[in-house]
Amino acid sequence: MRLEYFFNRHPVFTGDELAAFLASEGPRNVRTQDALLFYHVKSGRLVRVRRGLYAAVPPGASVESYPVDPFLLASRMTKDAVLSYHTALEFHGKAYSVYEHFTYLADTPGRPVSFRGHQFKGVRFPRALATAVAASFDVVKADRSGLEVRVTGLERTFVDVLHRPDLCGSWEEIWRSLESVEFFDLDKVASCVQHLGNATTAAKVGFFLEQHRDALMVDETHLKAFRDLRPRHPHYLERGRRNSGRFVAEWNLFVPRSVYERTWEDGNLS
Repeated sequence: MRLEYFFNRHPVFTGDELAAFLASEGPRNVRTQDALLFYHVKSGRLVRVRRGLYAAVPPGASVESYPVDPFLLASRMTKDAVLSYHTALEFHGKAYSVYEHFTYLADTPGRPVSFRGHQFKGVRFPRALATAVAASFDVVKADRSGLEVRVTGLERTFVDVLHRPDLCGSWEEIWRSLESVEFFDLDKVASCVQHLGNATTAAKVGFFLEQHRDALMVDETHLKAFRDLRPRHPHYLERGRRNSGRFVAEWNLFVPRSVYERTWEDGNLS
């Protein structure tokens, strides 16, 4: 019955979490835990996602069709997993589109995992950040079905998305998603940019804020802070995609026409 208590309160769990629970009940042999997991997987009470990661299936529900929360799965791919990039936008309800792939930050990410049409990919914390800073700066703890989930806050997500647009979809997806955020703590955004120490990212953030200065109540003081960090020489909005675009001298950025003019607002392709 105590094991049922654990399953009911842990819709997704790791072998380590189960071991900690069993240890609180008294000494257990590792083989006993393995036997318990094997039994409950075989009986349909649990589904094995990958080695060491399981999802509980309510009694009477179908193992094949019972929905498993992909955000919970992503949050437990590693002990230090932090939901990030487009996945963080989705978690906060700010993504323009719903994706089938989920991204998390970790010091040592696991291998990519596929489960029921969902793809889970880990990304290392940025090298520019010390591990302690990377794992904690603007990382918030949220409740998800009674379990704690760690996810980047909106300000860090904003910066991260522009820092690694390759993890977030098209520019239309990125712009429309970020435009759905009604408020940013610009001091926190500036701190995040300074932690990263990437001039191109500083310019991207500054360009976006300038383009939305009225909606986001951006003053010249904040713009100057990002302008002072911009690259000395022209950079492209996305490295590796040097398409023709408009050069924005104030930010030393080549910006695709679709982004500069937001052509998707006219129904055109981005």
